[in-house]
Amino acid sequence: MAKEKPTLNVAFVGHVDHGKSTSIGRLMFDSGRLPQQEYEKLKALALEKGKAGFEFAYVMDKFKEERERGVTIDLSYQKLLTDKFEVTIIDAPGHRDFIKNMITGASQADAAFLCVAAKEGVQPQTKEHAWLLKTMGVGQVSVLVNKMDTVDFKEDIYKKVKEEVSVILNQVGFKTDDMAFIPASGFKGDNIVKKSEKMDWYKGPTVMEQLDKFNLPGKPTNLPMRMPLQDVYDITGIGTVPVGKIETGVMKIGQKVIVLPGRSGTGIKGEVRTIEMHHEQLKEAEAGDNCGINIRGVGKKDVARGDVVCDASKPATIAEEFVAQVAVISHPTVIAKGYTPVFHVHTAQVPCQFTELIEVNRGGETIKNPDFLKNGDVAKVRIKPIGNLVLETQADNPHMSRFAIRDAGSTVAAGVCIELTPKKI
Repeated sequence: MAKEKPTLNVAFVGHVDHGKSTSIGRLMFDSGRLPQQEYEKLKALALEKGKAGFEFAYVMDKFKEERERGVTIDLSYQKLLTDKFEVTIIDAPGHRDFIKNMITGASQADAAFLCVAAKEGVQPQTKEHAWLLKTMGVGQVSVLVNKMDTVDFKEDIYKKVKEEVSVILNQVGFKTDDMAFIPASGFKGDNIVKKSEKMDWYKGPTVMEQLDKFNLPGKPTNLPMRMPLQDVYDITGIGTVPVGKIETGVMKIGQKVIVLPGRSGTGIKGEVRTIEMHHEQLKEAEAGDNCGINIRGVGKKDVARGDVVCDASKPATIAEEFVAQVAVISHPTVIAKGYTPVFHVHTAQVPCQFTELIEVNRGGETIKNPDFLKNGDVAKVRIKPIGNLVLETQADNPHMSRFAIRDAGSTVAAGVCIELTPKKI
């Protein structure tokens, strides 16, 4: 069998009604993924519902219904083959669903298109989504200046929107100098798959071409070795076998390791004796590999799910307290100081307390020391773990810095650690 193309997850985000679904529908149609008769059916349906011009949006919305009815994964996110990748497109209707999808990891977006309508320009959700992309660690972003047909494809309007959006993206921490800003019309099909003749002043890529310009995220093998444990087994003839996925770095036989926090709370030292993956003995394993290992000096009662196997020469930190950037997704009321939900960080689940609300970003405005946080807020907060939590900052190791906050069975927020005070061991 020919090797399949690597998968790239791409989210389309942006303010409501800025043409995300229509652009994706057009991308599907013009790339041959949506058959002509299917398109005609949707067009008739749109007319019948008095929504002429919504036929492309219906492509994604039709799948949304199917997604809610739980039909196969193939339909829940759109698959699109480009020259380089098999792209999974995530249509992000409201940002709530979007973050939930992102947190589940399956749809951890590798890249995103931020859609901004040319006529309306920057809107509140445009800002929110920019913050969310940054908070959730999406490193590659392109901007789709959509609905250019509503402004007669004028270059000066495109330039004005480009300038406005650049200001916001730079504030959030993206570098816009080499970012693609694509003037397009999802409805008419300009610069989606086919180059537009109406905007000959634009020399950059179409949306389809831009998909192939995104980089496939490299394996983080250059970072120190971290393996959060999913489970610990006792296997006859081998002994204690911790199992997990190596998040970063490379693990080798004979490597000196420390398992943090371990039963002692101060870490258990050992040496990697065996590494096994799919019933095969390996000399080394790297980031992305799920494996079972045996560590000399580590017994079944010493370690548990949520512990992290680290390179002994560069161990991770156990947090005394930390400052995080948190996006509130769906809390039933508001979050105030003293709130103590459960934090899900890698495989660990540890209750943590909000001890200080430092600042919040609401609609592009920064408010210092707010009294509470509500849904849609992106805030900087100080947090104290109640128990031992292995965590690193986004600057040191982004893969070990992200977390989801859950309460009463649902995800209320997500965030990333930006500063950290290590516990003295």
